[in-house]
Amino acid sequence: MTSSSTPGPARFNTLADHEAAAALHEVCASAAWGRAILSGRPYATAEALFSASDAATAALGTQDLAEAMAGHPPIGRPKPGDPTSSREQRGMAGATEELKAEMLELNLAYQERFGHVFLICATGATGEQMRDAVKARSGNSPEQERGHVRTELGKINRIRLTRLVTEGE
Repeated sequence: MTSSSTPGPARFNTLADHEAAAALHEVCASAAWGRAILSGRPYATAEALFSASDAATAALGTQDLAEAMAGHPPIGRPKPGDPTSSREQRGMAGATEELKAEMLELNLAYQERFGHVFLICATGATGEQMRDAVKARSGNSPEQERGHVRTELGKINRIRLTRLVTEGE
């Protein structure tokens, strides 16, 4: 991303398409989501950008949602060298070895049941809260869980978009 001093969405609006697309891919790995956000530029306000993100997230098909989830590492195992996943999963950093082992077990069981990574907006959540969430959501039907995943993805996208449009301010 450029180091322009233009604030907020104005800076995002002025990025070259390839720069904006790369920045959006860091927010959400779904190509369809990224195209939808890119095609809506320029955004007058951050709220307009967030609304577009919410609409694009709601419109994701099954394959697009799977693509978005594939961009997220399992809870308790952030991608090495990825400051975003490490920052978002900070609540697991100080977890006991027992809790980390339990989360690994729960993640694997969840993935076996639903066929994808357990997705939760981990920002600000403790390891125990994430553990309790995966336990609670593991009993959902696949349809219920897709709804939860979509909601959590929307929260994550908003947090990441906020960072994108406020970076350097």
